[in-house]
Amino acid sequence: MHVRLHVNHDTYQIDAPAGLPLLTALRDYVGLTGTRFGCGHGVCGACTVLIDGIAVPSCTTEVTAAADRPIVTIEGLARNGVLHPVQQAFLEEDALQCGYCTSGMVMSTVALLARTPRPTDEQAREALASHLCRCGVYGRVLRAVQRAAR
Repeated sequence: MHVRLHVNHDTYQIDAPAGLPLLTALRDYVGLTGTRFGCGHGVCGACTVLIDGIAVPSCTTEVTAAADRPIVTIEGLARNGVLHPVQQAFLEEDALQCGYCTSGMVMSTVALLARTPRPTDEQAREALASHLCRCGVYGRVLRAVQRAAR
């Protein structure tokens, strides 16, 4: 089937088989590999992207559900070589270890701050509850959320 995707302010026309996960379309058809495959079931957060400003797991979202809607991936946050404030906060707080889960956490934080500009730690924990980090940098992630909120 023919699908039109609006990703990071660009439009892509792809021919996708029925049931294709958005994650696969982004990585294999569009060439944006910053969104990671983790579990394939929508429970680890590594594949999180924004659709209409809402954080969603792209591994369980069919590409047709995202057609003609604005999608933002980690690659779409920086502008003119300047990191997005959330990306900068994660960097300054060293809120990453191996970095595999970081893009998903950044995307969920961007969505959180868009709807709750000054979140409490509890609100941040709730927004990031579906994210798994094998390296255990959760304390630094919470500090990055609060830094970005300032």
